[in-house]
Amino acid sequence: MGLFDDDFYSTRVSRRQLRRSSDGNQRWQGSKRKNGLSTLQISLISSILSAVVAILLFSLVTGLPSASNRSAGNGASAAAGAKDRYDRISTAAAKAAPAVVSILNHSEMSGDDPEQAALGSGVIFKKEKGKAYIITNDHVISGADNLEVVTSDGDSRKASVVGQDSINDIAVLEMDGKGIEKLIDIGDSKKLRLGETVIAVGNPLGLGGTLTSGIVSYPSRLIPISLSQDGVYDWEQEVIQTDAAINEGNSGGALVDLNGQLIGINTMKIADTGVEGLGFAIPVNDVMKTVDDLMLYGKVVRPYLGVYSLDLNNPYAAVTEEQRKDLKLPNHVTEGIIVLEAHGPALEAGLKLNDVIIQLDKQPIGTTLELRRYLYENKKVGADMEVTFYRDGELKSVIVKLTDKPSEAEIEEGLDEK
Repeated sequence: MGLFDDDFYSTRVSRRQLRRSSDGNQRWQGSKRKNGLSTLQISLISSILSAVVAILLFSLVTGLPSASNRSAGNGASAAAGAKDRYDRISTAAAKAAPAVVSILNHSEMSGDDPEQAALGSGVIFKKEKGKAYIITNDHVISGADNLEVVTSDGDSRKASVVGQDSINDIAVLEMDGKGIEKLIDIGDSKKLRLGETVIAVGNPLGLGGTLTSGIVSYPSRLIPISLSQDGVYDWEQEVIQTDAAINEGNSGGALVDLNGQLIGINTMKIADTGVEGLGFAIPVNDVMKTVDDLMLYGKVVRPYLGVYSLDLNNPYAAVTEEQRKDLKLPNHVTEGIIVLEAHGPALEAGLKLNDVIIQLDKQPIGTTLELRRYLYENKKVGADMEVTFYRDGELKSVIVKLTDKPSEAEIEEGLDEK
């Protein structure tokens, strides 16, 4: 007996399927087919039709494609997206790279030996009256006796400095523009998004035309800067943080987006044990403001107070108790700027050695960094500014008329006349 009693499922041959042959032996005879479908066939067809109808109704109501179509669509979309991204990197690089140059800074020590010259990068952004103009970092050309520019096609040309600014670390160079056709396309750094793909083009370690890619790790970060490199932070630079590889020689080169547009000038990286993927670029919107001043005046025009100073709470040159007694400061005064030398506007207003500035226009000022930020962000050349300070324990204030900063030679000349 089979597993089931029903004949349909049984392996047993039914008596109805046996008949006697004419020779008297039993023979097997299949059941006669009737016109139409069997019960099994009807059941199978009904089940399949029910399933198909259910799926169609579900898709119609929800608007969703079937799982197989959805999977295939997602896979195709992802593959197309990845292919499109790499195609765009290639296209952007082809557009931007011809405008990026290598810069060799020949100093007195290096002579004309390219292997001894300081390396950097630059970006050709303008061509006018037979001259081509290049943006780079101030520190790339600092102390240069002889500047050499090598274009993307290997052509070497002499360059001269149009203007430079150590605070924003930007310089503009000028060279012969003959044969220069490719200029960088200027983008908008304010539109950068976290995670956006960017490309760094430059001359790392003398390997001109090198391309690296990464993402925007942070669109706008403030990095403290020591302008005199004495360990005291006296300025803050707004930068784009990226994990695109930036190495020695990349400084001054282009950081571009996938449209091949310049969105930053590569300026620095953090190099320390166990640290990777921390490169920085100056946003192009800030760069072009500096460039406009350098092209017009050869320098950045900023309001000038005219004091050499020391922070009262400077950790590297702390004021001793004896020195504090000499300053005769009240006990509650813990922050301020000690005047070491006064020049120009400050000198004319009457500020002098050991005055301790605590306010500008009644705004508390505790460090040189805060003083510079207030001047550059809130005042203009020719404006008046109230300076509040302590002198011999007495609180005083004067009105200073701000001027443009003179050159070092002019400052020395003024001191000699005094």
